[in-house]
Amino acid sequence: MKKVAFKTLGCRLNLYETDAIAAEFSKQKYQVVDFNSNADVFVINTCTVTNQSDQKSRRVINQTHKLNKDALTIVTGCMATHYKEKLNANDKVDYVVDNEHKTSVLSVVDAHFNGETVNPDQFEKDVFNYAPAKETFHTRSFIKIQDGCDNFCTFCIVPKVRGRAISRPASAIFDNIKQVVAFGYKEIVLTGVNLGRYKFENYDFEKLVEAILEIPGDFRVRISSIEPDGYSESFFRLFQNPKLTPHMHICLQSGSEDILLKMRRMYTAKEFEEIATKLKTDYPQFNLTTDIIVGFPGETEEDFNKTAELAKKIGFGHIHTFKYSVRKGTRAERMPEQIAEKTKSERSEIIRKLADETKYNYRKSFIGKTQQVLVEKINKNGFATGYGEHYIPVVIKAEGLTKNAFYEVQITGIEAGEEPVLSGNLTKEKD
Repeated sequence: MKKVAFKTLGCRLNLYETDAIAAEFSKQKYQVVDFNSNADVFVINTCTVTNQSDQKSRRVINQTHKLNKDALTIVTGCMATHYKEKLNANDKVDYVVDNEHKTSVLSVVDAHFNGETVNPDQFEKDVFNYAPAKETFHTRSFIKIQDGCDNFCTFCIVPKVRGRAISRPASAIFDNIKQVVAFGYKEIVLTGVNLGRYKFENYDFEKLVEAILEIPGDFRVRISSIEPDGYSESFFRLFQNPKLTPHMHICLQSGSEDILLKMRRMYTAKEFEEIATKLKTDYPQFNLTTDIIVGFPGETEEDFNKTAELAKKIGFGHIHTFKYSVRKGTRAERMPEQIAEKTKSERSEIIRKLADETKYNYRKSFIGKTQQVLVEKINKNGFATGYGEHYIPVVIKAEGLTKNAFYEVQITGIEAGEEPVLSGNLTKEKD
């Protein structure tokens, strides 16, 4: 039995695709092992959204060569699409499989071990042909509903490496969810490149989510990263359904109207603030998290201050902070007034400190309240850890609990640290 190891970098869409590919390898009698093991096959699902992403991907490629220089190394994902020729010339990489052919990774490996001469491009292109995975690397099951993007933000390479927006047939999504719920998954995460632009026949994003919530079963639904456009205000009524978790990661990027225009974002800072206000008014404990880019070309001190002020005013539950990274082939690459790296780092640190403060204050507000926690792990002390419906990590001060089960937890405190974690006592197992 040959051993295969997987490494995933980047977004939840990559996580979904890795899970599905790994499940197919398991069905074909490959042994899936830890990535630091001496595997026969290494599959690296890469990201290329920033320079840092590229560097991480290169480090992982070099790591596999050190673990077993005779192993078969497959590089797939967005970096494989963006730097296909360079990676094909890398003697540490055996096969480069772009995003359009990612579903063929198992076929490429099988053909290789059968002694066949194989070119990944010879296989059929299909971005949705992933079988539901019974066993994954996660407690929750990711569900891919669309791929690609038509927004063409000036800083973003995603349309080039993921292609134009395409939506998965609604019936296939419903079948996928029914299958993973039957497998025993208690949480599904809807994922894609631009979720709000989902459109297939009579289904837009709102109608799709509404139909998903009607699927029978004891599971909850979480929405992955989403843009603040493409869906109407009426969408938010769906959070009245207890199956839909009160958390959204909506990408702000900047609080400056001028910078948003330069980025070619499809909304204004004022509109974003209105969305945040609507959610917080209707659902006071709602967890709104976001992405912010600092140091975009032409970003003045005043522009940056507007971003910091808006972030503080909204009080995000978490902020992913990115220093603007030049991506070749984007319009932002050619913009004047590129910001010095030192300034980017200074601004990034300011947002990070602000993010730590708003995150701690938000999580502290849950003391005395209850959370429905889905147990994911048992820690070294024997206590269960998992996430509540608001997507906040919780340690349950009780032993003997089981993974992939819901428990109602009374939050009693917050354990401050690099990542503030809620702690609480078990009240009862969910009915």
